[in-house]
Amino acid sequence: MLDRPTLSRRQFTTALAALASTPLMTGRAMAANSVVAATFPNAWEDAYRRIVVPLLAAQGTELVIAPALAQDQLAKTLASPSRPPYDALLMSPGQTAEAISKGLIQKIDPKKLKNWDKLSPSARTEWGPNVTVEVNGIAYNPTMVPKPTGYKDLFENKAYDGKVAWIGFGSNTAAMAWIEIARLYGGGVDNMQPVFDLLSKHLKKIGAIASSGSQQMTLFQQGEIGVFMASTNNVSRLKSLGVPCEFVHPSSGSPATPVTIHMTKGASDPEAVYRYMDAAISAEAQKQLAMPPTEMIPTNVDVPLTPGIKAYVSEADMKKFVYFDWAKINQHRSAWTTEFDRIVRK
Repeated sequence: MLDRPTLSRRQFTTALAALASTPLMTGRAMAANSVVAATFPNAWEDAYRRIVVPLLAAQGTELVIAPALAQDQLAKTLASPSRPPYDALLMSPGQTAEAISKGLIQKIDPKKLKNWDKLSPSARTEWGPNVTVEVNGIAYNPTMVPKPTGYKDLFENKAYDGKVAWIGFGSNTAAMAWIEIARLYGGGVDNMQPVFDLLSKHLKKIGAIASSGSQQMTLFQQGEIGVFMASTNNVSRLKSLGVPCEFVHPSSGSPATPVTIHMTKGASDPEAVYRYMDAAISAEAQKQLAMPPTEMIPTNVDVPLTPGIKAYVSEADMKKFVYFDWAKINQHRSAWTTEFDRIVRK
């Protein structure tokens, strides 16, 4: 039998996750062979419920999906490191670097993953398997605005006045875009002043300053904006809902980030977490995740790129992916956020 503190913690997390899941799970204790896994909201949450949960259920392991943005996963785990609210985290490099530095996650034993050798070499990390690579660029509504050629268009072409939504540096997608914009205007990761000058100058012409990527997608879906920084997965999701949405690679290159499953230190059932990781990187799961509406780029070498993914990412595009030094980004992120908030709240 689980002791009272562990039972209480897992009941609480499960109850929260169950609000977005099946009513049959509400309020009941987690059994053995179970995993509370944080996943990103919306498309990721839906896909993992539909595809990965049944794969684990067939093995006798219960997967409870707890939707949370990566920064929120980090904050909640940091608030209770000895009794983490999740057994597994889903993060991009920005939050991974913080989780490692704060001792919130643990290295894995690849021998416990049957599908480890099926991963592309770049997807095998000591902190967990990469389940996909997110490619970021510009999402736009072709019925509202012309196709942008790059970031500069969004500030310098009047066709985009009042049509673009931006968010702050807490978002990985936004942070990468801002760094690229800084480079275009003479700055970079060590000099974000060109971005802050640009924001100050163009603030009245920006369509919206959103609080999150989810809010950007809502504004886009409602037709209140016509452009936002997005991953190909975001665009695929909107298309599946019948929203006019296209993706364009910035002329300066497309920011790319791997997405990794991590095991938290203090995970209640590490073996169950390994089964979860193994299911997520299996060919069976990744073939389905590569299909609409998610169209996630597979990391399992037995899963080919689908025609839908190829429509977003060509071999030429992949050669122009832009990768980032997240340890350096994290050194500046708090100061960037403070200055961004000061400017947009004027």
